[in-house]
Amino acid sequence: MRMKEAGGVERRPLQPRTKAVAAAPAGRAMPSEYHCVKLRSDCSKPSLQWYTRAQNKMRRPSLLLKDVLKCILLVFGVWILYILKLNYTTEECDMKKMHYVDPDRVKRAQKYAQQVLQKECRPKFAKKSMARLFGHRYSVDLPPFVKKTPDVNEAEYKYDPPFGFRKFSSKVQDLLAVLPEHDVPEHLKARSCRRCVVVGSGGILHGLELGHALNQFDIVIRLNSAPVEGYSEHVGNKTTIRMTYPEGAPLSDFEYYSNDLFVAVLFKSVDFNWLQAMVKNETLPFWVRLFFWKQVAEKIPLQPKNFRILNPVIIKETAFDILQYSEPQSRFWGRDKNVPTIGVIAVVLATHLCDEVSLAGFGYDLSQPRTPLHYFDNLCMAAMNFQTMHNVTTETRLLLRLVKEGVVKDLSGGVLCEF
Repeated sequence: MRMKEAGGVERRPLQPRTKAVAAAPAGRAMPSEYHCVKLRSDCSKPSLQWYTRAQNKMRRPSLLLKDVLKCILLVFGVWILYILKLNYTTEECDMKKMHYVDPDRVKRAQKYAQQVLQKECRPKFAKKSMARLFGHRYSVDLPPFVKKTPDVNEAEYKYDPPFGFRKFSSKVQDLLAVLPEHDVPEHLKARSCRRCVVVGSGGILHGLELGHALNQFDIVIRLNSAPVEGYSEHVGNKTTIRMTYPEGAPLSDFEYYSNDLFVAVLFKSVDFNWLQAMVKNETLPFWVRLFFWKQVAEKIPLQPKNFRILNPVIIKETAFDILQYSEPQSRFWGRDKNVPTIGVIAVVLATHLCDEVSLAGFGYDLSQPRTPLHYFDNLCMAAMNFQTMHNVTTETRLLLRLVKEGVVKDLSGGVLCEF
């Protein structure tokens, strides 16, 4: 039936599309659809195969890279576990049996300490004695702490930490900017002659009851987290300087006193971040904490004026000039045995800081592996055999020489007993 619209144009009714398709012979498609089917069957399938092969080829280097990274991480993990095993898998000692001390020895040690204190203090005696022993290898005028100076001290920036601050100039300047004081406190400077004692962590201190004598020294230097609380009878409770690196700092607030000097020894990049956070009373970011090999203090309850940075040239002088270690060489498994212990560094610091120097709690007797290593825990002397970074045999020879030459006095007799 034909229909006409306005204007006389004839219009035919539209036929449903399904009917037109149905009108085609069975098994045949319309011309346009035939070409579409042909393209899909003849072109699409090969294209898909080519695309899949290309994807596989691109994926192979990525998978190979992932496998290499997994291997590297596995090796690194095994290496870390090995280092931890070396440092922390040690035999424990029975402290109740080990800390018995002959009462007669206790009396002799206390008498000897009082004799040392009663002798007349000799100004600049320690510096003069060190210069006599080591000549030009010992610098008489070396400042103990890093100072804020307009000119960069070339000696401080010659080596990487801990022997210098090479590549860390900006971080050092940032730290010095937040430290209001950089020198020895005025009340200590005012003394015409300063007696100094470096209190080590040796187990030999336990039972000698030297606490009263140690408290009478002008400057008492303590190391790392060696505690005072609960041990004051043997190690005293006076602290002038607490010298440590971040992982060694005491975690307990009870180990800090308002007049203490916190002298930081900086070994690596994150140590600068940690010290700045402690001075500014800020929280250290979690990702920074991951770079420390053990838990570090979240807060040091001291004022900014109490913080100091150890002059790294003192560590360099101790290692390369006095102990005569070779300069550090990086290894895959760590470094050579060329980093002095905090203890022997503190002894050299004391000679720069004080006129008379004494020791207590020093001496590694590796021939007695079952004797206590520290006065405050259950580690045996054998644990020092696993300290891959330190050469305690060389250090022991140095301390023995200093005591024999009369440069320092050994109050506990662990290096050389003179009582």
